[in-house]
Amino acid sequence: MNTNDVRKNQKVGVLLGGASAEREVSLKTGEAIYGALCRLGVNAEKIYVDGDLDRVLRQNPIDVAFIALHGTQGEDGCVQGLLELLGIPYTGSGVLESALAFDKVKAKELFRLHNVPTPPYYAVDGSKIDRMEEIHGSFGFPAFVKPRRSGSSVGAGKASSLGELKARCEEAAKFDRSVLVERFVQGSEVAVGILDGRALGAVEIVPKGRFYDYKSKYSKGQSDYYFPPRLSPTRYKGVLNIAERAAQCLGVTGAARVDLLVTEGHNEYVLEVNTLPGMTETSLLPMIAQGAGYSFDALVGAILERATLGHAGPRVVGAAGTTGADVAKNA
Repeated sequence: MNTNDVRKNQKVGVLLGGASAEREVSLKTGEAIYGALCRLGVNAEKIYVDGDLDRVLRQNPIDVAFIALHGTQGEDGCVQGLLELLGIPYTGSGVLESALAFDKVKAKELFRLHNVPTPPYYAVDGSKIDRMEEIHGSFGFPAFVKPRRSGSSVGAGKASSLGELKARCEEAAKFDRSVLVERFVQGSEVAVGILDGRALGAVEIVPKGRFYDYKSKYSKGQSDYYFPPRLSPTRYKGVLNIAERAAQCLGVTGAARVDLLVTEGHNEYVLEVNTLPGMTETSLLPMIAQGAGYSFDALVGAILERATLGHAGPRVVGAAGTTGADVAKNA
């Protein structure tokens, strides 16, 4: 089966945009994915997501949704639930898995239940920030603050005093009514790429700013990268193992990225699991996948191959048994 047959028999809608604070990143991710699908010979169409996605999908039916959204109403299970109701297979994790991974507090609860190391933390309601001295108590400084449900380091920052803590919490509360306060851990930032529950490899990130913030993530030249990370072979293997355990305890499927901190004291801490990793020219998952032998187009094809509808099992994307992986191989 060649790519023309796939193009004739399947229509893939790339969902991009959205209304979250990460809309601009989503647009870049979606454009990159759309370009790869076109090069693979897939009949792809860009679908810009606003408040009327249900109507758009009913008026312009697609066979498979390639989700290129980031942030709320994209990564949190909402769009996944809509696609389930419409009977449209989609890329990435399911409704529950997406929601659990996106909620940093619920994810940490599961990490702790499954003995996956993660920094100490607590959550605070945005309406109670004026009580931070009482709430923070003996937790100590420095601390790291981030919105409970958000990504791309939006609204995140380090606090070294009570005054900074209140200011950081107020900023984070602009993006979510609940704020996560985490023990600051000094260490190297390492991201692990996951596909089908198995680690593809890892990359070490060295931001030129204070931490790996929005600018460091999406502006060229703002971070240095080491692939593989500057770790001993034994420790590198351990980092990959921890990342796999983190993804497995949340039940994520398809492609994902696990973010960790690796300290000089030989401790590793999982920060979060991203179920819809960025796919821009500075994104980490494509960088890791390339080191594992996947071109960008092949990675997109592999993700498309794994599009599913709920728990019904893998959905074959191409006609007559042709999958995204076959498309990638034949491109």
